[in-house]
Amino acid sequence: MYDIKSFKIKKKPVILGIESSCDETAAAVIRGRKLLSSKIISSATEQAKYGGVVPEIASRAHTEAVDEVVCLALEEAGVSVKDLDAVAVTYGAGLLGALLVGLSFAKSLAYALNIPLIAVNHIRGHMAAAYLVDEELKPPFITLLASGGHTAILHTSDYTHFEVLGGTCDDAAGGAFDKVARVLGLSYPGGVNVERLASDGKPVVALPKAKVKNSEELKFSYSGLKTAVINYCHTAEQRGDTVNKSDVACSFQYAAVVPLVQSVVECAVKLGVGTVTAGGGVIANGFLREELAKECKKAGLKLILPEKKYCTDNAAMIAAEGLLQYNEGNFADLSLNAVAAIPLK
Repeated sequence: MYDIKSFKIKKKPVILGIESSCDETAAAVIRGRKLLSSKIISSATEQAKYGGVVPEIASRAHTEAVDEVVCLALEEAGVSVKDLDAVAVTYGAGLLGALLVGLSFAKSLAYALNIPLIAVNHIRGHMAAAYLVDEELKPPFITLLASGGHTAILHTSDYTHFEVLGGTCDDAAGGAFDKVARVLGLSYPGGVNVERLASDGKPVVALPKAKVKNSEELKFSYSGLKTAVINYCHTAEQRGDTVNKSDVACSFQYAAVVPLVQSVVECAVKLGVGTVTAGGGVIANGFLREELAKECKKAGLKLILPEKKYCTDNAAMIAAEGLLQYNEGNFADLSLNAVAAIPLK
């Protein structure tokens, strides 16, 4: 009988993480905070044909890949299913059909092995990726979260609680990167291609900074920045002017990233918190990483950045967050369902 109240906490559990919220089917294994394996099978190449993720194609791809990617992760980790102490899985947020594939597999495996099932919020997974970089990392710290669906600055007070210090009041940074990529005629995925194009440009186009001015709260806005890029390009096109796309990309990247970096450092200094972490797909942006490293060093702050491959969607971060929940005994019932949208707080 599957009884979550009967499961006992181990000191360094072996946890399998499964991620299937979008177009990456991923599995990873950790022992305590030590990462043993991380595997990804992506449908991004197929999605690129359509200029973005098609939910039905993503769901079918997950169905075909989930068993294989789990087997690959277990093999690389040198463990068998019988060695597992828990299964952590993304239950939201994301594409509902895609989430259900990973969740159904995880529930079946947990039930068959009679081990805990751990429900992981995808966004908390991005935040937990930093724990895999530094096994000694512990709260408090300030986190810059920047992904396709969320942009926020967070104060983590303990392993399972955080306070939102500020965030976007409209679009997320990652969504803005994707939109600007389409305006500039770049292929999916947009963020990496905007960064590549920006490397050949200069920030000479006047664009509004992402931080909202004259607000009592710490707020960011990417809708206006995104619209400014669209208007600039359309106006130039109507005038018959040639648009230097590299300069536009570079200027957008600068306006999107610099206010985030400055604000997260200011929050850390103001609160007297000596460590800064970051998570989310946008954190893979090279310019952002360089600016964050430079500003943290200048302010005397310790910066812990996950490798780029652990900023984009992966299962290592899901396993990392799974460990935090495991240590608290936060196990899920087999009635757990997928959720397309989860509030940040």
